Amino acid sequence: MSSRSQALLRFLQRLEHVLDAVIQPVVFAGMAALIGVITLQIVSRVFFSAVGWTEEVARFLLVWITFLGATLAFQRGRHIAVTFVVEALPGRLQQLLRVAAVLVVLVFMVALIVIGHRYMQAQSFQKSASLRLSMTYVYAIIPISAAIMAWYALVDLVELIVNGPGTTAGIGSGTAEEPPA
Repeated sequence: MSSRSQALLRFLQRLEHVLDAVIQPVVFAGMAALIGVITLQIVSRVFFSAVGWTEEVARFLLVWITFLGATLAFQRGRHIAVTFVVEALPGRLQQLLRVAAVLVVLVFMVALIVIGHRYMQAQSFQKSASLRLSMTYVYAIIPISAAIMAWYALVDLVELIVNGPGTTAGIGSGTAEEPPA
């Protein structure tokens, strides 16, 4: 393809790397906070009287970590996929099916953004039991994570179109660097 297309793709991939670089430490911090809150919960139950808010905070952290972790797994192509049929097809048909799959994912993610936003708004009057925190903040991760995965899918779509039939890109192609094992 043209050099402009390649430049656009490189720009989108750099943005993808930046987003990935932001999400990774957030998930790490969430995991560290979850460990700390659960430790506090155990220690307080054993040695003192239970701290009431720890269970709620742990639950909310787990929800956010799960959704943000799913975006990282999506970006790296770590979600379950059956690809042997597509990989057995000739190049042009393989690219067409990969593009169709990415488009289906994009439609699903846009629907999840809309539904997640509606659900978030519907639950906005509700407060959490011990923290009295608006549940909007808890449910906000649904449209946020769907939007991030939609962005990753969009970058994959551009990559499929720009690089042509020989590309290995697809849903969550894993263009970001993997963390060391």
